[in-house]
Amino acid sequence: MSTKSVAPFQFPGQKSFYSGKVRDVYNINNKHLVMVASDRISAFDHILPKPIPFKGQVLNQIAAKFLAATSDIVPNWIESVPDPSVAIGKLCETYKVEMVIRGYLSGHAWREYKAGKRIICGVAMPDGMKENDRFPTPIITPATKAEEGHDEDISREEIIKQGIVPESEYIQLENYTRALFQRGTEMAADKGLILVDTKYEFGKIGDTIYLIDEIHTPDSSRYFYADGYQERQDRGEKQKQLSKEFVREWLIENGFQGLDGQTMPEMPDSFVTEVSERYIELYEHITGDQFVKADISNVSKRIEENVLAALAKL
Repeated sequence: MSTKSVAPFQFPGQKSFYSGKVRDVYNINNKHLVMVASDRISAFDHILPKPIPFKGQVLNQIAAKFLAATSDIVPNWIESVPDPSVAIGKLCETYKVEMVIRGYLSGHAWREYKAGKRIICGVAMPDGMKENDRFPTPIITPATKAEEGHDEDISREEIIKQGIVPESEYIQLENYTRALFQRGTEMAADKGLILVDTKYEFGKIGDTIYLIDEIHTPDSSRYFYADGYQERQDRGEKQKQLSKEFVREWLIENGFQGLDGQTMPEMPDSFVTEVSERYIELYEHITGDQFVKADISNVSKRIEENVLAALAKL
């Protein structure tokens, strides 16, 4: 889903521009990407009308931290983080699948399970599970990357059969995905959290596979609080989540799930402030670091100056 046709910035060597739901992406000389994390927020495949202050900074800095913490597992695309809301890195040829991995029966997998399905993306799910139960072993449920609309579930067999990813490379993507999820799980546990499910995206330069985009952020991952998890499961209660699920819940309560004929509710300023505060809380809990608000008196000028200085060093 593209949100802008005109690029907010014109950087030296800029070949193309793409605006996604959250990020604005600039191709520099077909070698590098400048990725600006905006304060836009999306839910149900719709961009909400009001930006969330500091959200872009939160996502960018969480992703940068986790990419640095997993670079021993797989090389990643990032070369520098010149601004609180910007990452610059390698332009890779992107694999057309998202590697979704699930440690628990939640979200989309639970909805499929509740509907009676016991196989998702060609992977069997055990009988007798409840929502948010832990899988015996994390399962990988890939999805095709859609240019427009929803991503679609796909099995490992179909990915290989359709030639979307060669078999030897797909096996490597699976191995990376499991290793990354294990590292993310350990880092979350250290902060009293459970990494429930997440997604990874990969690209390639020559014969080298790179981890790209963002990882382990509240927009790409679901976290539970570890404290009280089992007690809540035993009582059949909802789990305490650390994700943007609360935004979806607010929209549902106000009659919006992105369906035809539904009108996006007006977000009061008090709710926008609450969402901003929740994202900052997420940052501090997930990273263990204190969040330092960037100067937002002139965000465009700040980003432009920082990116130009970084590009001059490439």
